[in-house]
Amino acid sequence: MLLPVLGLLVVALCGLLLFGLATARVGVLGVVIGVVAALVPVAVVVAAFLWVDRWEPEPARLLLLGFAWGACIATLTALLINNSAETVGDLLFGAGNGSKFSAVVSAPLVEEAAKAAFVLLVWWRRSGEFDGVVDGIVYAGFSAAGFAFTENIYYFGRAFADYGFGDGTSAGVLTAFLLRGVLSPFTHPLFAVITGIAIGYAARTSNRRLKVLVPLAGYLGAVALHALWNGAATLGGAQTFLNVYFLIMVPMFIGVLMLVLWQRRREQRIVAAALPEMAAARWIARSEVDLLASLPGRRKWRRQAGRESGRAAARAVGAYQSSVTELAFLRRGSAGGELDARQSELLGVLRSARAEAVRLAGGGRAKGSDR
Repeated sequence: MLLPVLGLLVVALCGLLLFGLATARVGVLGVVIGVVAALVPVAVVVAAFLWVDRWEPEPARLLLLGFAWGACIATLTALLINNSAETVGDLLFGAGNGSKFSAVVSAPLVEEAAKAAFVLLVWWRRSGEFDGVVDGIVYAGFSAAGFAFTENIYYFGRAFADYGFGDGTSAGVLTAFLLRGVLSPFTHPLFAVITGIAIGYAARTSNRRLKVLVPLAGYLGAVALHALWNGAATLGGAQTFLNVYFLIMVPMFIGVLMLVLWQRRREQRIVAAALPEMAAARWIARSEVDLLASLPGRRKWRRQAGRESGRAAARAVGAYQSSVTELAFLRRGSAGGELDARQSELLGVLRSARAEAVRLAGGGRAKGSDR
């Protein structure tokens, strides 16, 4: 219990420190305007990653912790190091060039490492439940969403403090919102997801060399893309920025989106292929196979349980569905002692979740009358 409490205290202290720094720079009203403006893009980003995480939803507490990590710990770490790098840049390259050095060199290296640290931490602490690329995408996305949320608060607040809402001749908070909240809300998540994909792949491979090299390559790729983006914004003109945006960032975003869609279909195929064997082993009821084989079927089942028995029953059915998915993912691996032990553990979780769903729903398909 001590470690989680200490973690919450660290996050809270970092958050308070960031709030104090932002207030000192842009004022209380600027922070309030920044928070309101930053809520819109972060809501879209979080909703997108929750959509990705449908087959086997990650624990809500971990997703919240990932967001808090990005918003507080990663942001404060980056702020301290980037400010120091800016000072060093002024000394090395002359006054006024430190901010460019920080944006193009320090920020990509430090920020991508700070965001990825949470994904590595989850992999280390919960390796048995880290199921691959989708998990890496989701955890990296939430960490990056938190980071972007705090960063946007400052940028929007500073734009308001300097120029107000904008009057057509100055770039106020409305212009900043258009650039950061409408045109590029997924930039930080996109950079972080590249590392997350690499960590997710490493989590499923048995090659020890790849477990190190692939995450490192993903991190360097994220740093390179981040540096290119910041360089286009700080060193290039408007045309350079637009070229990078449309010719590199948009195709990269589309490519990652296609990978996510492919991974979701792959997950569905894995689950659908495992369900008949699970029914034959009497782990699930045969009448549940069709409902568990698709997201619409699962959603319909949860809604029916909610209408008939309340929200607690719907949550219990959802927990049962998630345990079925996790067991299906595990069964795609090869046999082995650790696998058998994990399977026994998951079977216990599945049976417990099913019993809870039956108790709360009071019957229905979760009874297993045809098992």
